Amino acid sequence: MIEKQKIIAVIGGSEPSPEEARLAEEVGRELARQGATLVCGGLGGVMEAACRGASSEGGLTIGILPGDSARAANPYVQIPIVTGIGYARNISVVKSAQAVIAIGGSYGTLSEIAHARQSGIPVIGLATWALSRNGQSDNSIIPAETATEAVNKALSLVTNQ
Repeated sequence: MIEKQKIIAVIGGSEPSPEEARLAEEVGRELARQGATLVCGGLGGVMEAACRGASSEGGLTIGILPGDSARAANPYVQIPIVTGIGYARNISVVKSAQAVIAIGGSYGTLSEIAHARQSGIPVIGLATWALSRNGQSDNSIIPAETATEAVNKALSLVTNQ
C-alpha cells in the first residue's frame, strides 16, 4: 500500500507582525525538513513566509488562490490552484490538509480555524486565536510555543486518511 503524503495547512494573516512572519517561515522550513507538503491560501504575509521557508528546504508548496489568476500567488508557491471563489477558498485550504497550523491572523484565519474544527481537523495555534464558550476556555486549538513544537504536534496528529 502506498503511504499518503502528509499535508499540513499553514494559515494566518496577510499583514503579520515581524515575529509572526519569522514563526511562519520557520514552520515552513520544519515542515519541509520533516517531509510534509505545505498548503496555504497562496498569497502574502504568513502564507508567503511559510512558503519561503518550505522552499528554502526543498519542500513542496501548494497555494489555493481566491482569485482568477495564478500570477497572484506568492513567488514561493510551486503549485498554484486558481479557484475564482474568493474567501470561500478558505474551506478548500483547510479541508485539503490533515492538520492545520494557525499563526496570528484576523477573521479570515478564524473562519479557517472554525471550518477545520467543524470537520474534525486538528488545529495547532502559534501566537493566534484563543477561544472560549460561555465564559469557559475552549481547548480546541492546541497551543504551541515554537515553530518546531507546532510542526511536531501537527504531524503527530496526522492520520493516513
